[in-house]
Amino acid sequence: MTKTALITGASSGFGRAAAKKFIDAGWQVIATGRRAERLQALRDALGDALHPAVFDIRDEAAMRAALDALPERFRGIDLLVNNAGLAQGTKPAQDALLSDWKTMIDTNVTALVTLTHALLPTLIERKGAIVNVSSTAATYPYAGGNAYGGSKAFVSQFSLGLRADLHGTGVRVTALEPGMAETEFTLVRTHGDQAASDTLYKGAEPMTAGDIADTIFWIATLPPHLNINRLEMMPTRQSFAGFQVYRGT
Repeated sequence: MTKTALITGASSGFGRAAAKKFIDAGWQVIATGRRAERLQALRDALGDALHPAVFDIRDEAAMRAALDALPERFRGIDLLVNNAGLAQGTKPAQDALLSDWKTMIDTNVTALVTLTHALLPTLIERKGAIVNVSSTAATYPYAGGNAYGGSKAFVSQFSLGLRADLHGTGVRVTALEPGMAETEFTLVRTHGDQAASDTLYKGAEPMTAGDIADTIFWIATLPPHLNINRLEMMPTRQSFAGFQVYRGT
């Protein structure tokens, strides 16, 4: 039986790579995102095993309409990959834009729980799986991380809570917590500053979108009696930051 995955944020980065990985392995994929032209290009490249669902993940009405409009063959969702997320801004809290904070919370938290809640009946019926893409920022704070780190801490803790609540249903839940990976993430965070993105990743040998897609696929295709609760990943050249010490008066 062909399995179906719904992958959010599939127009670029982790989500796009994951869509290709799963389809190459014989799955069907519902690929969601805001950028219709990118999703159509992905559909053209991967064929009719991919169903593009174009909507802003923060728009609950559009999300529900897209789910209601799924073709019959895509309705039996076996895997939810909550990948859509973003960081906005790098300034300390006292200088950060409240609008950036709200965008992160609306995307990383509110949209994620809304979609998860909507799909839980299907996932329980099919004894499916949920992979929530969190971040090492959920565990390790850093200057400028403020609301982004808080939102990803929510994702990781929500995943553990889901796992506890879904005990006995057969549904598996994983919080995947990647560190530095080179995608459009920093471009989005810096509102399009390519130089900042290039500087961050230069010489770091960061993880790639393909690395994360491979990991998501591995988690999703483990035997059904195995659950990965949390999985933290970093490139070899990244490790834990030192503590800050302020020596002023």
